[in-house]
Amino acid sequence: MDRIVFEMDTSQNEVIIFLYCNITKFIFKSNSIFLKRKAIFVRQFNCMIQRVQTIYIFISVLATGVFPFIFPLWKTDSGVDYMFMYNLAFIVLFGLSTTLSIISILTYKKRKKQFVMGRLNIILNLILLGLFVYQSLNLSGETDPEKVVSEKGIGMILPVVSIVFLSLANKAIKKDEDLVKSVDRLR
Repeated sequence: MDRIVFEMDTSQNEVIIFLYCNITKFIFKSNSIFLKRKAIFVRQFNCMIQRVQTIYIFISVLATGVFPFIFPLWKTDSGVDYMFMYNLAFIVLFGLSTTLSIISILTYKKRKKQFVMGRLNIILNLILLGLFVYQSLNLSGETDPEKVVSEKGIGMILPVVSIVFLSLANKAIKKDEDLVKSVDRLR
């Protein structure tokens, strides 16, 4: 490996870039099996990211796995934010949807399986959206101020966002599958 020499007047960014370049050179020149496997994984990950459906599914992961922790579903009459963590059904459905999306991202080589998981995920999000609508309409007539829905939150539309991006991902997966089938017909 090359010697690493620092001058006193170099900026921090130059040092970081210099270290990054030397570390990547070491990783790709190394004969270690572990590092070669890691480099292959990095190349596969870059290939996976280049597909547009991966980006769509990742946005769906954000909508079902990250944003529910940030945005409330609704506000009660007493002004308290109602988060998804207060209901076990919401926790299970958001968790299943996020898990299916992550598995779908990781199975990028199996387009048919990815397409089926996308459809199942859309169905899960439709069930989740139905539960939200049922809860908001059913709880509006309650007399307990802790349960009355006074205003809907952004969290109520997260399943819709997820459904839209999963549909776009399924459309892109279908387009890829059709392209592969047309190339196979020409052989």
